[in-house]
Amino acid sequence: MSADAETDTETLADAPSSPMRADARRNREQILRAAREVFADQGPDAPLDEIARRAGVGIATLYRRFPHRAELHRGVAIEVLTALDEAARRAAAEEGDPGLALRRFMHAALDLKIGSVMPALLGRFTVDEILAGVPGDAIAPIDAMLLRAQAQGLVRSDVVFGDITLMIIRLTRPLPGGGRFAPDDTLAHRQLDVYIDGLRPTGSPRPTTPLGGPAIDTEAFKRIRERVIDDAHTTHETHEAHDGPGPGADSDPA
Repeated sequence: MSADAETDTETLADAPSSPMRADARRNREQILRAAREVFADQGPDAPLDEIARRAGVGIATLYRRFPHRAELHRGVAIEVLTALDEAARRAAAEEGDPGLALRRFMHAALDLKIGSVMPALLGRFTVDEILAGVPGDAIAPIDAMLLRAQAQGLVRSDVVFGDITLMIIRLTRPLPGGGRFAPDDTLAHRQLDVYIDGLRPTGSPRPTTPLGGPAIDTEAFKRIRERVIDDAHTTHETHEAHDGPGPGADSDPA
C-alpha cells in the first residue's frame, strides 16, 4: 500500500460512522507500544521510521496519528501511566490474595519499562500536562494492595510505597551496553521475584515458586561483562572515527 493510500484509509477511519475506526485505534496503540520500546532502547530522538516498522504501519500512518514528535512523546508517557494504572486495578480486582495481586502488578509494571521510558522523556512536558491525559492515578490502587497485604501478614510491616514503585523503576533500567544483552527483560523478572520474596515477613514459609529467567553464574557474568565492555569500546571508536579528532587532539610531528 502506498503512503497516500494508507493516509486515505486513515482518513476514512476518522469518519464518525466508519467501520475502520477500530483499525485506526489499533494502529495508534501499536505505534505507542512500538515507540515505548524504541524510546527505551534508543532514546526520544530515535528514528520515526524504526517506530513505524516495529508497529507494522507505514510512516504516513504514524505522521497522521502524531504529526509532531512532541505529540508522540506525550502520547507514550500517557500510554505508560494509563497502562500502569490499569495493571494495578486489574490485579487488585482479579486476585483475591493481596500478596499475589501485588506480585502480579509488579511483573506487569516491569513489562512497561517505566524506568527506561519516562526518564528518556523528562523535560519534554510537565507533570500536569501528562496527568491531565491519564484517566486514573496508579498510586491509590498500589498503596491499597500493599496495605491489604500487610494487614494479612503477607508483607513485612516496614515496607512502604516507594519500596514497591522505585524498585520497579530500578529493575526496568537497562543493563550497560545499550540493550545488547538479549535476556535482560527475563533477567529483570527473575530478580523481581527474588525481591518480592524478600518483602515477606520474618518467619514466613519459604517460597516454593521456582525462579525463572536466566541464572547468571560467575562464568556467565564474566561473558556478559566482556561483551558489554567490548561493545562500549567499539561504539566509542565508531563515534570517534565519525566525529574526527577534537580540539587539542595529538597530531603527528611535522
